[in-house]
Amino acid sequence: MWTEKLSQGVLRVLTPLGPRYLSPSFLQRLYLLWIFRNFETLPAKVLSRRQQRWIEAMCVRHGFVAMLDPSGMIDVPLLGTLEQRPPVAHPALPPRRPGRSVSDAVTPFADLQQGS
Repeated sequence: MWTEKLSQGVLRVLTPLGPRYLSPSFLQRLYLLWIFRNFETLPAKVLSRRQQRWIEAMCVRHGFVAMLDPSGMIDVPLLGTLEQRPPVAHPALPPRRPGRSVSDAVTPFADLQQGS
């Protein structure tokens, strides 16, 4: 299995558009096997900045390749799967009302007590 991965393995990158595949060189496959030695799938956040830049450069240099045959099955061994998730946009919260001080809240009540 290791020899197959070293000779022809690919890296799967999960993108918002679906899975994409990279076909790295032999030395790149060796390094990717080391990165994915304990896990089959890793989020991009756990990689060092250097590793993230290296994979981004590899994506630009090699580009993505199609790995599906007509039946839809992948016939090439996977080195690992990298989860590339876009940053989550938090919905904008409605503006908060300015807080009233305690004296502002108590004053009308105190005026009612004095009037009786």
